[in-house]
Amino acid sequence: MLPTENRLRRREDFAIAVRRGRRAGRPLLVVHLRSGATDPHAPGESAPPARAGFVVSKAVGGAVVRNQVKRRLRHLIRERLSELPPGSLVVVRALPGAGDADHADLARDLDAALQRLLGGGTR
Repeated sequence: MLPTENRLRRREDFAIAVRRGRRAGRPLLVVHLRSGATDPHAPGESAPPARAGFVVSKAVGGAVVRNQVKRRLRHLIRERLSELPPGSLVVVRALPGAGDADHADLARDLDAALQRLLGGGTR
């Protein structure tokens, strides 16, 4: 499970990450990253934690498949939160092929997308 402080919940935060962030597409998913965004909802001057949200549409599959994909993505992103800059907003959008993919395929695509967005990959 993803800790509460690391969850993206507000519609505005999803919109900021998608519209103002950088994007990296892979065959199974698209990752949007808004690096170091300050959280207008957080009190104080401390660095807010990185937060992640997921978009899994009906094109991925039925309810059981969509929930399975979301659980896998939450697990994968939880392991990678420490690599993200503080205050980052991440939106992971699953593409239709994600419903048929196994855990390793999702992990490979997520790692490749994050590496590209964080400056480790070439375009």
